Amino acid sequence: MSSSTLLVRAGIALLSCACTVQAHARPLDPSAGQTVPLADYSLEQLSDIVVTSVSRQDEALGRAPASVYVIQGAEIARSGATSLPEALRLAPNLQVARIGAGSYAISARGFLSPLANKLLVMVDGRSVYSPLFSGVFWEMQDVALEDVERIEVISGPGGTAWGTNAVNGVINVITRSAAQTHGGLATAHAGAGEKGASVRYGGQLEGGPHWRAYARGMDVDGFALDAGGPDAGGMRRQQAGFRLDWEAEATDVTFSGDVHDGRLRAGGDQSRTETSGANLLGRVEHRVDENQSVRLQAWIDHARRDQQGVGAQRLDTFDVEAQHLLRLDGHNLAWGGGYRYSRDRIDNGPLLRFTPARRSLRWSHLFVQDEVKVAQDVRASAGVRIEHNVYTGSEVLPSLRLAWDVDARSMLWAALSRTVRAPSRIDRDFYVIDPLDPNAFLVGGGADVVSETARVTELGYRAQPLPSLSWSATAFYTDFERLRTLERNAAGANPPAAYVLQSLGKGALRGVELWANWQAARGWRLHAGAVLQDVDVGREPTSRDSTGLSFLAGNDPRVTWTVRSAHELNARLRADLALRYVADMPQAALPSYHELDARLAWQVRPDLEIALVGRNLLHRRHAEFGAAGSRQLIERTVFASAALRF
Repeated sequence: MSSSTLLVRAGIALLSCACTVQAHARPLDPSAGQTVPLADYSLEQLSDIVVTSVSRQDEALGRAPASVYVIQGAEIARSGATSLPEALRLAPNLQVARIGAGSYAISARGFLSPLANKLLVMVDGRSVYSPLFSGVFWEMQDVALEDVERIEVISGPGGTAWGTNAVNGVINVITRSAAQTHGGLATAHAGAGEKGASVRYGGQLEGGPHWRAYARGMDVDGFALDAGGPDAGGMRRQQAGFRLDWEAEATDVTFSGDVHDGRLRAGGDQSRTETSGANLLGRVEHRVDENQSVRLQAWIDHARRDQQGVGAQRLDTFDVEAQHLLRLDGHNLAWGGGYRYSRDRIDNGPLLRFTPARRSLRWSHLFVQDEVKVAQDVRASAGVRIEHNVYTGSEVLPSLRLAWDVDARSMLWAALSRTVRAPSRIDRDFYVIDPLDPNAFLVGGGADVVSETARVTELGYRAQPLPSLSWSATAFYTDFERLRTLERNAAGANPPAAYVLQSLGKGALRGVELWANWQAARGWRLHAGAVLQDVDVGREPTSRDSTGLSFLAGNDPRVTWTVRSAHELNARLRADLALRYVADMPQAALPSYHELDARLAWQVRPDLEIALVGRNLLHRRHAEFGAAGSRQLIERTVFASAALRF
């Protein structure tokens, strides 16, 4: 049994003890962490939701000059989502495709892939991307969904604020303060193909910090393959964690941590992937006066991923960052810097190899961003980030944003940005051994790979023409250069390899994002969203890429849309429906599909809710990603769930 499994089980045991000791010591505060019915939010309140991911400082959603959508905790609860990737389907500006029991392909504005490398994902400000490929292993990422306050989803560049991986989007999962989650909450769900449970308890130490602890687990069966044969493997995952919050007059301190352990199984258990990890985060925010504040944040993360027959990776990361916010003479200034150190060890498999097997990576950055009012109703925001990495040295990421408050209920904004994706281990250090000649390679690394660059132009409009109607529209165009390609190697090259990775690709991305909220009646809200996009990828004249750049484009649907309904049937019954459409993916010969999710919830009493959830109700099975002959067929699922507060 792994050490992470023992830690998870120890966390569950300790949490059970805490619940037993304190369940009668502190009465439940109904206002602490309770889920507010979605229909109880007015559209004005939704527009005033505070977001931080656009400019690194608090601003109202309705005034943020970016294509940003906020998933609220109430939306997640009403959707019936049981994992973070499923919750992300609520964002109309994301592409989410389920590959298997625990694996997903998630991206914004194209380049959809399980190895998508142009999307930055954070949990409470802690980056969860892997420097192995500049992407996210989604089967290793989970949060206690009941404790999520909101998820801020930015489609478009965020490099000036967050760094070189935020090319096409930023996802920032923000959990509630422990002060908002006093008392206990237990949830469970079970049905055909999936079951899971969680427990959380929180309180306040005498005269000290607020605290909470949680544990959760999930077991998902495997799906059938479109080519027939044994089903693909399922997934089992366990996670536990805690959070402490001190709130003084001028200083807030947060300390949190998680430990997780999981397994992805292949059909017949002939192959498996085992994962585990742990993290700790500390953050101090001090308000110097009404015009300035400082923040210091540091975190450490350990992750292990062992894929049978492929190899194993151990990764340790340390990150520290400081930020100063200052309001001075009409300027809202945010500036700061940070440093990250990562060390990995890879146990190479028989055919796939990373050379060197051990590598230390370092990143450092400085950033400054300033917002100023340039006219009565016009604001300008300019910023630049200088980031240094071990592969390409220093990169400069500037941006300029303008916002015009047309009137009290509408805003027009425009933005120009330049961002980059720096090389990762898979770009520079990845080798595929020739099975016929162990001394030769099919792919021989990418010593000449440089940073991909993107120049982005955006134009957006956000309005609330009626108290019952709000909408947002964004048009975008991105010019990509130096995209990764797979090139035929020169004769006599060292090491001997048939192919090497280089940076001879280019492309253009254009499209429109739209979404709207309509309060159709008291207790009934409708939401609709759509993305229309075109990804055109080519190569430089000197390129000899013979793959058709299949790993760069072609897996992106040109059209996706979703329509959701949230209806308070009466004081105790709530009904939610979500219909989505995904256009075909020509490169993968994957047909378009429609799907419907539904949830019917009954508030039995103030502390108990039970629900019936159905996913993918229109088809018994359908594929969402992958090549013909090897893709998994995502199945219809129906399960019951219960949530008890104590």
